[in-house]
Amino acid sequence: MLRFEGLKVDARGKTDVGRVRRVNQDQFLIAALHKVIDIHETSLPAQYHQQFDSGARALLLLVADGVGGGPGGERASSLTLDAIMQYVTTSMRCFYKLDQVASLDLMSELAASVHSSHLAVRTAAEAEPDDSGMATTLTMAHILWPRAYVVHIGDSRCYHVRGGRLELLTRDQTLSQAMVEAGNLTAEQAEQSPYAHVLMQAVGGAHDIEPALSQVDLEIDDALLLCTDGLTKHVAHDEIGRLAHAAPDAGAACDALVAAALDGGGTDNVTALVARFGRGD
Repeated sequence: MLRFEGLKVDARGKTDVGRVRRVNQDQFLIAALHKVIDIHETSLPAQYHQQFDSGARALLLLVADGVGGGPGGERASSLTLDAIMQYVTTSMRCFYKLDQVASLDLMSELAASVHSSHLAVRTAAEAEPDDSGMATTLTMAHILWPRAYVVHIGDSRCYHVRGGRLELLTRDQTLSQAMVEAGNLTAEQAEQSPYAHVLMQAVGGAHDIEPALSQVDLEIDDALLLCTDGLTKHVAHDEIGRLAHAAPDAGAACDALVAAALDGGGTDNVTALVARFGRGD
């Protein structure tokens, strides 16, 4: 249980290789961002040789789904999460003030962190011919209470859960979804289309990327769900909402979601990350 801005945040993730794949290319990360003064040396008494931590001021949730079916996809998703965290800890200014200017700056910095990871994956691929073409999806939520900022590339997803109602916050960046929006396919046809998982954008891919940015205001008892398409291709929208809401805690919700994907066929790696926001004591 994380303590955050006077809240108790129950955040857990689970990933599984599935029933078909030999390698799990999915990755997830849950991180609390703190303002910390780490005293290295001082003439003051020994009790001052410590870290002064003001507590978690923001939360970062990430899922990534490696593309390609081989070891390159696993490496791409790992490199992407590592590059995001490197950017956050070394370059990103501390945005803990919720106002219009700070929000715009924060979204810009989050997008820049994705561009940084895109460059890191492409550079690594160029250095290793066996990993040529490796890429990954990325879905990231930065929570600065009561707002969640969502940054997205690919077809992993972020959902907002309120009272059992599930709202999709991201748009699948796939060829079939583009065809739906152009009026060439229905949503039902898109699900069965051979283009359903052909990505229009991917971190580390051959083309430049433009992260999709969105935000949502949260309330007490809300939850966020981030997942890879190994869940959504086997579990219907309404069932995802029911399982995410009905479980007694975030860990149980992740267990139930992953189990449902495996029961539905488990043809891909599957990852679910759930964060529930409750009142502090």
